[in-house]
Amino acid sequence: MTDAFTLANALLVLPGEIVRGSLRVEEGEISAIDQGAAVPKGAIDCDGDFLAPGLIELHTDNLERHMQPRPKVDWPHTAAILAHDAELAGTGITTVFDAMRVGSIPNGYSRYLAYARQLASELWALREKNVLKISHFLHLRAEVCSETLISELSEFGPEDRVRIVSLMDHTPGQRQFRDLNKLADYLRGKFGLTGADFEAHVAMLLELQKRVGKDHENKAVEEARRFGAVLASHDDTTAAQVAVSAGHGVRLAEFPTTVEAAKACHAHGVAVMMGAPNVIRGGSHSGNVAAEELARQDKLDILSSDYVPAALLLSAVRLGELWGNMARGLATVTSAPARAVQLDDRGQIALGLRADLLQFRMLDGFPAARGVWSRGMRVA
Repeated sequence: MTDAFTLANALLVLPGEIVRGSLRVEEGEISAIDQGAAVPKGAIDCDGDFLAPGLIELHTDNLERHMQPRPKVDWPHTAAILAHDAELAGTGITTVFDAMRVGSIPNGYSRYLAYARQLASELWALREKNVLKISHFLHLRAEVCSETLISELSEFGPEDRVRIVSLMDHTPGQRQFRDLNKLADYLRGKFGLTGADFEAHVAMLLELQKRVGKDHENKAVEEARRFGAVLASHDDTTAAQVAVSAGHGVRLAEFPTTVEAAKACHAHGVAVMMGAPNVIRGGSHSGNVAAEELARQDKLDILSSDYVPAALLLSAVRLGELWGNMARGLATVTSAPARAVQLDDRGQIALGLRADLLQFRMLDGFPAARGVWSRGMRVA
């Protein structure tokens, strides 16, 4: 357990407001919160920096990027996990839901193989050795348009810290890739597909989804209940799709692609999560709805770094500037994701909660992390 310490003269990001003050950490928890600029003897002077709850990341592909830093390069998994963990800590993320795809196509031109069970075991082995800097949970991305989803899900149990299961359907012609031309451009750029290759790929996926899609979707919903996980939808596009998701018990919508879908999510009490890179770039790389548009309509609740960990803090700050309320912007990466996945021991600066903390200051419009603590232990 960490030694007790005090962080003083900080702009404390509290629920709904920002005040100058200090906080005390004892046995990994926040034990006292005081207002004022005083720096008690022995305290760490934050010099007026922001002091926010540690960021909570619900969906990131960053671990996969470390596992395959270049096409056809398989990096040692232990090294990849440790690098991923350290990178997130350095950007202020203190809780991560590592997104792992379940559901594969083991044969044919469009083949991609299972990896989640082995990777999860390697992750938990490192956690048991107490070498990870931050808190990790699993987010299983259940690909219904696949061949092996049911068998892969069966390999996981409640002991695997699976806290999110998302229902994904990447069948061409709907959701993220309604526009087949955009899908063709994406696959040609990534894999060098010819026109004939692309047509064969689309035909195979359409047949596969028709054959197994509904059974896979229902099984993923059932398995999420077995894990005790929050159920998420992925790339809902229409109000009808949102209604189906809500009927399954979905509580979190990842990256709805239209204003129509986002509005329907809120009507059903489903939290809307959008990508931080979308905020920073000013739009979706797939041509779908801009996160800023949803923010302006009060239809955005949570941000995810998706494929750029450093985007999480920056995008939350940008939303704070857009809304004229920095505490609200930062809530999209702290208290809102904690609430969505029912983590009640973190996500706010409040008495008795985990001392997961991020100290940062603004430099020419950009937030710079100056200190990160995970359960009271300094990790960056």
